[in-house]
Amino acid sequence: MVRVIEDMFGIAVNPMTQKTDRVRRFTLSTERGMSVSILTLGAVIQALKVPDFNGKLEDVCLGYDDVAGYYRNQPNYFGATIGRVANRVAGGRFQLCGKEVALSRNVKDSYHMHGGFVGFDSVIWDVVGVHKDGVTLQHVSPDGHEGYPGELTTNINFSLNETNCFGMRIEARTKATTAVNISNHSYFNLAGQGAGKEALYQHMLMIKAQKIVDVDQEMLPTGKLMRVRATPYDFSSLVSLGKRLNLVATCPLGGFDNHFCVDVSPNRVQLVARVVHPCSGRFMEVHTNQPGLQFSTANGLPDEDCGDIPNVGKDGAHYVRQGAFSLQTQKYPDAMNHCDFPTIVLNPGQLYDHQVVYRFGACPKRV
Repeated sequence: MVRVIEDMFGIAVNPMTQKTDRVRRFTLSTERGMSVSILTLGAVIQALKVPDFNGKLEDVCLGYDDVAGYYRNQPNYFGATIGRVANRVAGGRFQLCGKEVALSRNVKDSYHMHGGFVGFDSVIWDVVGVHKDGVTLQHVSPDGHEGYPGELTTNINFSLNETNCFGMRIEARTKATTAVNISNHSYFNLAGQGAGKEALYQHMLMIKAQKIVDVDQEMLPTGKLMRVRATPYDFSSLVSLGKRLNLVATCPLGGFDNHFCVDVSPNRVQLVARVVHPCSGRFMEVHTNQPGLQFSTANGLPDEDCGDIPNVGKDGAHYVRQGAFSLQTQKYPDAMNHCDFPTIVLNPGQLYDHQVVYRFGACPKRV
């Protein structure tokens, strides 16, 4: 039986209303011990506790203990819902219905990223339903906000079941033709949220993809897709993440931050990725109906080996460069500027339906 418990996480100013509001936290937990905590601030996944093969619980999701932590570290987007359009939009511009749409350019005054200056991660979401297995949050984005046309209403249903499956179903409807590509920006380390780089290198990874989106030096798509076979980006079978990170250490990023074109049939929720941490036995599977997966190894976090000031997270944990990974389900970046990419245009009367299920478990320890 799943329990849903609400508590108050803090208070914050809602940028949409400029009024102070409560930040509520909903914790979903199973009898087996797994739990997930969700905030109304940014529809953030604040904590995710999973047992290892001995039943020991660890929080495997990066985040902060208070509202101030999320404000101080907003550019990290830890656990946040990203929208209206996740990832990058070149020049902050695109053509829609024969007209040019100009979005806010929140990165170097050059391009639009993760919904702009006040994206879905920054607002306080409304609670529209508390269920026996989860909670539903809603945000109404006004017409013209950050440059996007059309009032957009987004609902996210967060749910948990006794088989350790944590699911998100993101649905959106618009009053005028617009662009929608919502994602969740959680970072994980299956050894524990503060286990760091050494533990991340112990992970094994599989991504069901034959191509990645080719990008330029600004990480903006060129419009081409690059085959991954016989490259360090080939994760078609379960391989050592640490060994692959060593192979790309001399590349410009020094790690992974790539959009994988996953093998998913239209409108079907399918397995697209699997991550295993052999030392604890914990594993995570990603199932989705989305055609893309942004895989990142947190290359932008502080490098304490080089003397960077640490990023302090929950329980005083230090979040470090390549100390966590993300697997963000979404459509391709900058899709509105590349006609060959899966469309992210949403028309009135259509339903944006994004489903993702994270399945957790623990493999028996090998003798």
